[in-house]
Amino acid sequence: MATLETKPLPIDGPSVTLTIRLIMQGKEVGSIIGKKGDNIKKFREESGAKINISDGSCPERIVTVTGPTDAIFKAFNLICKKFEENSPNSGSVPKPPITLRLIVPASQCGSLIGKGGSKIKEIREVTGASIQVASDMLPNSTERAVTISGTSEAITQCIYHICCVMMESPPKGATIPYRPKPAMPPVIFAGGQAYTIQGQYAIPHPDADPASCLQLTKLHQLALQHHPILPAHNMTTTGLTPQALAAMAASNHIGRPGTMQAQTQTHEMTIPNDLIGCIIGKGGAKINEIRQLSGATIKISNSEEGSKDRAVTITGVPEAISMAQYLINTSINQELAKTLKF
Repeated sequence: MATLETKPLPIDGPSVTLTIRLIMQGKEVGSIIGKKGDNIKKFREESGAKINISDGSCPERIVTVTGPTDAIFKAFNLICKKFEENSPNSGSVPKPPITLRLIVPASQCGSLIGKGGSKIKEIREVTGASIQVASDMLPNSTERAVTISGTSEAITQCIYHICCVMMESPPKGATIPYRPKPAMPPVIFAGGQAYTIQGQYAIPHPDADPASCLQLTKLHQLALQHHPILPAHNMTTTGLTPQALAAMAASNHIGRPGTMQAQTQTHEMTIPNDLIGCIIGKGGAKINEIRQLSGATIKISNSEEGSKDRAVTITGVPEAISMAQYLINTSINQELAKTLKF
């Protein structure tokens, strides 16, 4: 690998402020935030950069790093070191590369690629990092994803070169920023009424039309076959209680004679140890509630020495697995939202 040139960034100085945006998933965000927000507080203090994370209503989160160039590099170095620290250590087997997805205005991607791919080839050779520019723009935006992979040092050097390009070639025209779409909550039909699941309640859905089967997922269609009758005392002013929702969910998995049953599947999720408590709940109350609401079988692996994660195995029909995943992710996002307040 060639040695990185230490030339100053163009117009470098304390007055120059850059903003780098990244797309991350919940687990990655959890590593950056840390327990009670300890990690993100440390990263902000040590780097001097502003690090903000979008709200937890979407499966994808936007991490925004803003500050002078040296602060940005320090922040990325700290973030990459944390990811490297959290990656599994298999003795003699090398650790897997760190992968980051940057968001770059499409009008700047041409400069990043260079004539005939010359610039991107140079960055790969100089830094040793893998760098790929997506051919399509991110949904409802004029931005593209730029995926970089490599060691902590290679990623930081790659960020340096990307910053050089962004400062030398500012975006042309207006940029429509990428905004992840919120996760669509599951919808269940009961007694001819549609309900969207929000937290612990099923809220009546005003726009869903039971006659419009095009709007229904398999879960909705399955629920329509049974028309469960929900006792009035299980209704609240805001929606269904967890007990009523459990009865509704259970009814969705009772097959009629002669109807084809969905095949049971298994899905595995990996949850950081710091967040597993919010899934289990006090005395196992939360995990039991998720099992009851989803109709899925959920098993959590024991904590192993040296491991920073726990495996969560979900078994059931596809609809039950989807419901369980949604409820688990909701619990994690609520916990992460609490830590961001610290």
